[in-house]
Amino acid sequence: MEGSEELESRLLTQPWASVCFGECALIAKACFGDTGYVLLLSDLSSVWYESADAEAVGQRSKELNKRLTAHVSSFLHRLANLVSPLLAGQPDPATSFSCQRTAGGLSLRLKSELSGLPFYWDFHCCPAPVETVSRHLVRPLIRMSLALQHQVQELSSLLLQKDAEIEDYRESGAALSRDRLRTEPFQEELFLQSFMARSLPQICGAGDGQAFASALRQLYAAVMLQEAKQARKRHHSADLLPGAEAPAARGQGQAEESEGALRLRGRCHQARTPARGRAEHGASSASSAPPRGRCWGRSPLPSCLQMGTWAPRPPDDVSG
Repeated sequence: MEGSEELESRLLTQPWASVCFGECALIAKACFGDTGYVLLLSDLSSVWYESADAEAVGQRSKELNKRLTAHVSSFLHRLANLVSPLLAGQPDPATSFSCQRTAGGLSLRLKSELSGLPFYWDFHCCPAPVETVSRHLVRPLIRMSLALQHQVQELSSLLLQKDAEIEDYRESGAALSRDRLRTEPFQEELFLQSFMARSLPQICGAGDGQAFASALRQLYAAVMLQEAKQARKRHHSADLLPGAEAPAARGQGQAEESEGALRLRGRCHQARTPARGRAEHGASSASSAPPRGRCWGRSPLPSCLQMGTWAPRPPDDVSG
């Protein structure tokens, strides 16, 4: 069974897709499992989010589809089959979507059929937390920009090498059989100036719904897969740190050190004070209690003994 954390992890590697609901152009990504779903929508001005577990899906299905009785996993499977074609750019003509902005977020309504009966679903999306926006949009876009910048640099270097190769052919006496194939040597600065003047206005003038073309979706997925790998490596490295302990072992060590501290305090010296007054004649032995004393050495133990955080010093590296 998939939990919410696994759905969130899978959603990270899902690329954004450009979708259009009437006049509303959005980018969207979603992940469906057997016990819930997660949906993200954005118009590049706001980001909306919904995460629904099995209980919420079951309750909503009873409210919207009173004539349909099925297990929660069946409703989720049906929703996945209806939403996935939309995100892939191949929406089902028999399924309609409409969105409406509300004061608290955005509502996406779905209409279709299931077993010959009308099937309805409402996605109630609220504004996404800042951390969610950063994880799914800001950080990936920055990494994609860096990747594309490196790609441009490598292509520029390759063009310069090709120009040097062509020039060597010319100096060797080679000639083009078709003059229309002749090109000018590549000059990076002139190319960038031309790009800024001609291509950039067209790109910036495109609708926000075209933000993620197919090539950028592939790049987004590749970037997020690399980020997931790096996160696993960091987590694995943290587990292998010399001072890292298993929770059970750490708790046992703290208990043992607490017992040792109590034994240490029990052995401290007691200084007797002079008896006050003369003992009454015929008093019972029970009345002659030991005089009260004071325990020395009660200063606080070092923090490393109190918290149980001492770790053995790693052996010196003698390899090589």
